[in-house]
Amino acid sequence: MENNVLSNARGDQSPRTGGGAVDQAIDRSLEGRREAARQEIERLISAAFRVIERTGHLEPKVSEILAEAGLSNQAFYRHFAGKHALLVALLDEGIRGLADYLAARMADAQDPIIAIRAWIRGMAAQALDPSGARASRPFALARGRLAEAFPSEIAESEHRVTAPLRDALEQARASQTLPAVVPESDAESLYHLMMGWVEARLIEGRIPDAHEVERLESFALAGLQGVSSTPDQDQRTSAEREQGAHTNDRRAG
Repeated sequence: MENNVLSNARGDQSPRTGGGAVDQAIDRSLEGRREAARQEIERLISAAFRVIERTGHLEPKVSEILAEAGLSNQAFYRHFAGKHALLVALLDEGIRGLADYLAARMADAQDPIIAIRAWIRGMAAQALDPSGARASRPFALARGRLAEAFPSEIAESEHRVTAPLRDALEQARASQTLPAVVPESDAESLYHLMMGWVEARLIEGRIPDAHEVERLESFALAGLQGVSSTPDQDQRTSAEREQGAHTNDRRAG
């Protein structure tokens, strides 16, 4: 009988079951490499955030990032094709953090209206914290350019940030608290309202006061509560008002 181990060593392509000592050694080796890569990537992303916050520029030099991270050129290009690829990673990391923060703020809400308020205030908080505002300002200034350069990534970031808001709007509609909201489109409208407001404050370099945030929150909720009917209902109501006016005119005549 021919020894299978010796046959494989000679290059024979005999089938072999997985899970043996060789496969386990490969898994350990790959796991070690993945962990080392993860640590390097985290160091590069953290360093890039610090440099951006310190300089106020969205596109710092790779050399500045490497000096901050204490890593080499080889380490950078091992993980990123270039600076734009790092920007996508930075954007994704920031959006994930914001989405998690918003979801946590909304988690203990007793009803959907409170959850919606928590989302609005969570978005506004980006402009209220001085250190957070400094870190966010470069991204606000370059948001249009980022949307043009990375449209799918920006669209995904919007979807991720509005996910808990859409859930709250769907609950508000189901409970008849806000019976006529359209969760998808209304969440998009609120997202652009809040992002525009936050970006304006960041560009101005001004920290808004609590009263300003309260006014914004009231404005947004009034808009949702004002959507009390569908377009078809609006048309019928308008037609009924017009018919009533004609009736009154005939009576007056």
